[in-house]
Amino acid sequence: MNDEAIRKKTQETANKLFGKGVKMDPPYLLWKEFDRDLANDFSKFITGNLYSRTVLTLPERQMAACAMLAAIRANDELKLHLNAALNVGCDPRKLAEIFFQVATYSGMPAVNEALAVYRDVLKERGEWPIEKGGRL
Repeated sequence: MNDEAIRKKTQETANKLFGKGVKMDPPYLLWKEFDRDLANDFSKFITGNLYSRTVLTLPERQMAACAMLAAIRANDELKLHLNAALNVGCDPRKLAEIFFQVATYSGMPAVNEALAVYRDVLKERGEWPIEKGGRL
């Protein structure tokens, strides 16, 4: 794929993932403050090449990202990827279930933090509670 095709694929994938919902600056803007060329290379690799692969669907890729980010307690990145997961059609109940699964590997503090971040994202999107009565 030539550079123009990768740039286009990067933009298309980024719009699907981050085009609506939670309002926060993507990490790309921070990277760009330090090194514009490297930021573009990272963006093209992550969003244009890795996230646009078809071995996993975007929802599957986002669920994996959310599980890993919850496990390492990377809450700012988790917020960004939860929003992206919802944007590409991840089932809200499955996302909550993924966070409960994290308990086995990272403990309850990681679960509690992930659920709190998730609730905040859903509130920002106007999607909380998920069902009447606040139950998933």
